Amino acid sequence: MRRMAKDPDPKGRAWALLLTAHATLVEKIEIALGEANLPPLAWYDVLWELEKAEGGKLRMHELAHRVVLSRSNLTRLADRLEKAALVAREDTPHDRRGYHCVITRSGLAMRKKMWPVYEAQIERLFSRHVTLEEARAIAEALSRAVKAARGN
Repeated sequence: MRRMAKDPDPKGRAWALLLTAHATLVEKIEIALGEANLPPLAWYDVLWELEKAEGGKLRMHELAHRVVLSRSNLTRLADRLEKAALVAREDTPHDRRGYHCVITRSGLAMRKKMWPVYEAQIERLFSRHVTLEEARAIAEALSRAVKAARGN
């Protein structure tokens, strides 16, 4: 009976596969959204975070933290979303330097239009390939890593 070689660095392999999986799956989702004449995935992420937020609005630094983008990248993305009338900027009453990014009705409609394509890709590319137990283990491990990285 032949013995399987032991993986010398399972954590390093897991890290490399995490990065490869993320890049590969996002690329495939982007292609599906494009084929459906829908905006990029980053637009969905911003619209979803705004939709979930109280009053449909967030300060830019809060939004940047939630979508894991740098403030400058988010500002450029918000400019494109605003040009497409999917978000609006609203002055913050107690801080003249800041403003809220607010989802519009068109933004809500677009997020809802994007979801079926995104959801189908999540199922096709990820969900059907993992068991519920594996999904829970992946979520738990990644949650711990994110929490540690954020210093929580």
